[in-house]
Amino acid sequence: MITTFIAFITDCILGDPQTKYHPVSLLGRFIGAADKFFYKPGKSPAYYLIAGAGIAVAVTALTFALMRSMVMLLHMTLPLYGVYIVKGVILAFLICPRSLAAAALAVRREIVNGNLAEARKKVGYIVGRDTENLDVSEICRAVVETVAENTTDGIVSPLFFYALGGLPLAAVYKAVNTLDSMMGYKNGRYFYYGRFAARLDDVCNFIPARITAILLVGAAFLRHFDYRNAVRIIRRDAHKHPSPNGGWAEAAAAGALGVRLGGYNSYFGKMSFRAYMGDPLRDLTEKTILRAVQLMYTASIGAVIVAALCRYWE
Repeated sequence: MITTFIAFITDCILGDPQTKYHPVSLLGRFIGAADKFFYKPGKSPAYYLIAGAGIAVAVTALTFALMRSMVMLLHMTLPLYGVYIVKGVILAFLICPRSLAAAALAVRREIVNGNLAEARKKVGYIVGRDTENLDVSEICRAVVETVAENTTDGIVSPLFFYALGGLPLAAVYKAVNTLDSMMGYKNGRYFYYGRFAARLDDVCNFIPARITAILLVGAAFLRHFDYRNAVRIIRRDAHKHPSPNGGWAEAAAAGALGVRLGGYNSYFGKMSFRAYMGDPLRDLTEKTILRAVQLMYTASIGAVIVAALCRYWE
């Protein structure tokens, strides 16, 4: 219990340090090196499937072994209160409520200041779509969708796996999520090569995504947002998302905030359409971003409390 609260407080105070020595940054560099070494142009689909799966299995196994060894070393060398503190700091590296909020509010600040070009630039840091032609409403939609989706990936899922298996399992989830973010694309290079990583991420997020929806409904109730509409939109629209998991948080946020998410997005100059989620009861404005961040933080506190209760002995 102490470890979980230390992690959340540490993240709220310090955020995610922007350094190349951040554990996730180191993990990403390792995955990148393995990717370059094993990717061979002109190979068969079977080779790419096997090579991609091999990278994913090796990375997750190594992550588990290293984190398990580190936890054992902490228990052998530190007094109990010291173990709680260090484990809490490590867990703080695996969750990102403050960084997520900071990125969203940075975009909001530029909109409030009337600097649309800078808002487009900053939203481009946190979304994969083309942003150079987005108007204010579309910028706000992109931010709200990212905040909702990352409530699962960046907060609830790591805490879910921490509750199940402590730091080693939470670190394994972070490795899986990093693998997916680097290799889980449906383009020519990664269509087969990154398929295992993408499917593994889908499996890992299946339960946490649905827990996130429940937490967002609870957060909407506590924030006096429209929690009844959140439930209605989850039931109606969550399954429409192309991802088996992404729609749950987005539908919950759309319903709670009374906005419509989804629609047309441009990726590398090519337009695509994603099913709408929610109804346009309110306009998407900078205030929507603020409300989405409030919703995310409240749901995060709920996730922290649940994880702490599940790991009450540490």
